[in-house]
Formats: sequence, C-alpha cells, structure tokens
Amino acid sequence: MDPTQLVAYLKGLLEALGRIDSTLWPFAHPDQVVAMLLKDSLGLLLKVWFGFILRTTDFETGRDFTSNITIHRFEPAVQVAADAALVLVVIWSSYRIMWGSGVRTQYSARILLPRLLMGTVLINFPLPLIQVAVQATNAMCDAIQSFGTIPDWHTWWSNYALDQTHGVWQVVTTGALVLGYDVLAVAYLARYAILIVLAITAPIAGLLFTLPDTHHMAKLWSSLFVTNLLMQPAQLFVLAIGFALENGGHTPVHHLFALASLLIVFKVPGALGGAEKTARKLESALISGLHGLQHLVAHA
Repeated sequence: MDPTQLVAYLKGLLEALGRIDSTLWPFAHPDQVVAMLLKDSLGLLLKVWFGFILRTTDFETGRDFTSNITIHRFEPAVQVAADAALVLVVIWSSYRIMWGSGVRTQYSARILLPRLLMGTVLINFPLPLIQVAVQATNAMCDAIQSFGTIPDWHTWWSNYALDQTHGVWQVVTTGALVLGYDVLAVAYLARYAILIVLAITAPIAGLLFTLPDTHHMAKLWSSLFVTNLLMQPAQLFVLAIGFALENGGHTPVHHLFALASLLIVFKVPGALGGAEKTARKLESALISGLHGLQHLVAHA
C-alpha cells in the first residue's frame, strides 16, 4: 500500500471513528444531553412565562388583552350578526307574549324586558366588560406576586442550571420540574386561544342570554370564561406556595416541593368547574325551596 492510499485509509478511519463517537456521546454524557434539552425548552418557557402565566395581556404588544388584533378583526362582524338576530328575537318574543296564555309564562314583558336590556348591553359592549374582568384577575396576580416567592426565571435557572458536577438526583428533579412547566406553558397557550375565541363570541353569548330557551347556553359560555380566567390567579397562588417551600434549601429534594405544587396546579381548572357545579346545585335547591314556600303561603 503506497503512502497516498495509507493516508486516505487513515482519514476514512478517523471519520468513521468520529461518527461512532458522535453516536455514542449521548449515552456517555446523559447529563449534558439533558442540560441541552432543558436549555432549549427554557427559551419557550421564559417567553410563555412572562407572556401568558403571570398576567393576561395581549401577547404581541403587552397592552390590554382586548386590544388583540385577532379580536378586532372578527368581533365586529359577530356583533353585527348578533344585533340583527336580536331584532328577530324581539319580534319573536313579542308574538309569544301576545299569543301566550297564563300568568307565569316565561315569555312575559316582566321577564323579557330586563333580559332584552341586558342582552343589548352584552352584545354591543362586550370588550370593555371582558377587559374589566381581565384587569381584576391581573390585579389578583400582581397581589400574589407581591409575596416575592415566585422567582424570576433567569435567576431561578442560574441557581439550578445543570453542569457536569451535578448528580443523578439533580438531573432527574430539574428535568421533571422544567418538563412540568413546559406542559403548563402549553396549557396556557391553549388558555389564551380559548379566551380569544370567547372574546370574539361574546356578542353571541349576550344574544343567547336574552331568551329563556337559550339561557342555559349562555351559562355554558360564562362558565368556560370564568374557569379559564380565574385559573390564572388560583394557579399562581399554588405556585407561590410551592416556591416558598422550595426556597427552604438548595438540595435537589427541594425541587420536589415545586413539582408537587405543579401537580396541584393542574387540578385547579377541574376544581373551579366542580365549585361552579356545586354552586349551581345550591342555587337550584334554593329556588326549589322558595317555590315550595310560595306554594305553601298561597294555599295557607
């Protein structure tokens, strides 16, 4: 074998060894692989953390939530359609009142006039009302952050970033914690999209509120809105407690407190829905009791 062929053979051998080394490197350095994955996910997490989780604002501009360009692109057309449908509702209700019989019919002027007035307000002024509710939840979030236990993510990551000196527990707990917050970030992306859809369809909810036959559908809209809106301050409160427990030390085990708070956080939307169902059952029971009392007094 001449020198030229030998050099070419050695060069090919070195390239093959380099490919083998790059293939086996993740198995030889698992902590560095996890560190790289966490570093990549941290960028998205930071953007979502400050843009979605801490406050409810317009993600693009940081201004009021209802200033979102998508809302202003679709909501006016929905509002016009709801106003046109409201005219038909007034005509339909008027005929039902004229041709209906019975004192306690649900289509009576005493019941429908307040509903029509409220429906008109909800159809034509939904965005200011939604922004008032959003501002109230933002004030709750600011009050929770004033406790000082929820850290700045840049500071948190500088304290717990992985390096080669960290052991397996540090890798596992930090990886699980950041993965949990990534899942939470995805949940808040979905929450933001749901709130945008609810803001656009708010005039339709106002229209559905007008008629007694469709009032339950308006309640479904309000239930979804309240749940997605209040889950933010409720979850932040749980996270504030979890971080307060984690700040008690710097061992990997202390990550488990924040991880446990994450598990509770994911239960918050269901808990809000359960509380609302309980409130509705209590309301139904109270109304039934009042009707029964009214019946007893009338026949006394």
